[in-house]
Amino acid sequence: MHHRTKRTGANPLRREADRTRTRMYAAFALTCLLAVIAGFALGRAAWTDGHRAAENIARHRHTVTATTISDAAYRAGDQPSSRPVTVATATWHYPAQRPHTGTVPVPAGTRNGDTVRVWVDEIGRATAAPPSQADVAVTAVGIGTGALAGIVLAGGALVAVRLRIVDARSARSWESEWAGIEPLWSGRLRPGQGGGDD
Repeated sequence: MHHRTKRTGANPLRREADRTRTRMYAAFALTCLLAVIAGFALGRAAWTDGHRAAENIARHRHTVTATTISDAAYRAGDQPSSRPVTVATATWHYPAQRPHTGTVPVPAGTRNGDTVRVWVDEIGRATAAPPSQADVAVTAVGIGTGALAGIVLAGGALVAVRLRIVDARSARSWESEWAGIEPLWSGRLRPGQGGGDD
């Protein structure tokens, strides 16, 4: 003869707090899955947008040959934590015969009169190189990872708070039930109970 449980979760020792904990763990697992999906989607969108923007920037930037008119020198980076940059004053022509002079990044050891390659915009001003594929990829990965971590941390914090509330309620419930059962179990008299009372 086969014995079958009438329904799932019919264990009489399983309390409502246990079921709530199970639901919270399932919700956190679902949150992690959604975080992965959202992180991937945002990272992919950032990659697509960044790639498109980089291509657009690259269409409006060009490299020209410039001639240095000073030796290389070190200049502090834009951020306090960034490394110093080697720069020199150089001249170049862009477009056609329009001359420009400016301070541009150069390799270390560059001397007066050396030629260097310089990125310029459409009117010939010195500018930064367009973002590379690696730059776009790093940004996309950062956005995707940040979204994933943010969602997991937020979901984890909410589940942790909810579980603490459940644990506190469960402890109070156990104490209340134990206060009623312990005197019967131990044979100790309850307050207000006489020796002959049941």
